[in-house]
Amino acid sequence: MAIATKIPLVNVECLNSLTKALISSAKPDQPLTISNVAIEAWYDANTVAVQQCARSIREAFRTMGFMYIENHGIPQELQDQLDASSRKFFKLPLEEKMRIRMSRGGLAWRGFFPVGGELTSGKPDIKEGLYCGQERSAQDPRVKARTPLFGSNLFPEKPAALAQAVLDYMKYCEAVGQGLLIMVAISVGLHPTYFIESSCADPTCLFRVFHYPPPATLKDPKLRDRSLWGVGEHTDYGLLTLLKQDNVGGLEVKRLDGQWVAAPPIPNTLVVNIGDMMESMSGGLFMSTPHRVLNRGGPDAMRLSFPFFFDPGFHAHVPPLPLTKKQQDDARETVAMRAMLLQQRWDLTGVTVAIKPDETYGDYLLRKVGKVFPELAKSTSATTPPTKSEQSKL
Repeated sequence: MAIATKIPLVNVECLNSLTKALISSAKPDQPLTISNVAIEAWYDANTVAVQQCARSIREAFRTMGFMYIENHGIPQELQDQLDASSRKFFKLPLEEKMRIRMSRGGLAWRGFFPVGGELTSGKPDIKEGLYCGQERSAQDPRVKARTPLFGSNLFPEKPAALAQAVLDYMKYCEAVGQGLLIMVAISVGLHPTYFIESSCADPTCLFRVFHYPPPATLKDPKLRDRSLWGVGEHTDYGLLTLLKQDNVGGLEVKRLDGQWVAAPPIPNTLVVNIGDMMESMSGGLFMSTPHRVLNRGGPDAMRLSFPFFFDPGFHAHVPPLPLTKKQQDDARETVAMRAMLLQQRWDLTGVTVAIKPDETYGDYLLRKVGKVFPELAKSTSATTPPTKSEQSKL
C-alpha cells in the first residue's frame, strides 16, 4: 500500500438527492430516515457515479483517513448564517457566555465552555466552544430515563439566529453523514443500508462550534504557554467527523510516515475523517488518523471551526464489519505498515480494545468524554437546563 502524501478531494454530488430526501423526512425527536426502496432507486439511477465515489472514499479512508468532500449539498446561505451568528456569540463578554455554561446543561452535556475548559491528552486546549446535540424534548423516553447526552440544547438569547442555524445545519450534516455511511458500506461490498439499519439506525449526532482566541489575549498566564495547541494531537472517538473550516485554517494531519501535512481550508468543501470506532469495526482497514490544530487566531483573524460527529446509536452494539478475506488481508497490511512506520499509535493504546464486547457505544462514549471534561463527569446529577427567564437572572 502506497503512503498518501496529501488529503484527497472527493466529489459527492451523487449523494445530493439522498440528502434532500432525508431532510424532508425530518420529525421531532426522530432520526432522519429513508426507505430501502428509495435507496435502491437512487442507486439504480446513479450506479456508475456511486461506484466511482465509493472507490474514492475507500481509498481515502484506507490511505489517509481524511478527505475533502465537495458538492455536499449543504446550502451556502445556511453556512454563512451559522458562521455569522457564531462570531457574534463568541464576541460577547465571558460572563454573558457563561450564562449557558455546560454545568447548567444537566445530563445532556450541552452549552458553553471557556478557554482551557476542554482537555486533550490531559492538557488544556486553547479554545472555547459551544456543545450542541440533537434536540430531544422532555417527553423523549431517553430524556425521561435520564440517559446521558440526551436532552435540550442550551442556546444564548443573543444572537437569536444562532439556535436555528445550528439545528438546521445539524440536520444537513446528519443527512450527509447517512449518505457517506451508505457509500462506505458500498465500498466494502455490503448492502447500502448496512450501517443505517444496524448500529446507526438512531445515530448519536454531536456538534461543536469552537473559537480559538490568540494566546496573547488570555488573562491566565498558564494558557498563554506557546507549547499548548488549539487542540492537541488526538484521534476522534466515533465513526465520521464532518468539519466545516473558516478561511483561517490550522488543521494538521499525521501521515503514515509520521510527517504532518496541513489541511488548509478549501472553499465550498468539508473535511471528513473517520474515528476510532470505524477503525475498530473495520479491523484497521480504515485509519483513524491523529490530527491537531494550530491556534492561528489573531486580532484580524478570528478563527472558528465547526465539527459535526456522526456516531453509532447510544444503545447500539458495534460488531466488526463482515469483511471478505481479501479485505481482512488488506486491513492486516495497513495495520502492519502503521506499526512499522509509527512503531505505536500516538496514544500508546490502539483502538482494538477501545470498546469491550458487552459494551454499547454509549458506554464507550461516556468513558471517553469524561476524560475531556473530568470535572463535569464527576457528577451525573447536574441541574436541569435553565429556562430563558432563569438565564436572564444568572
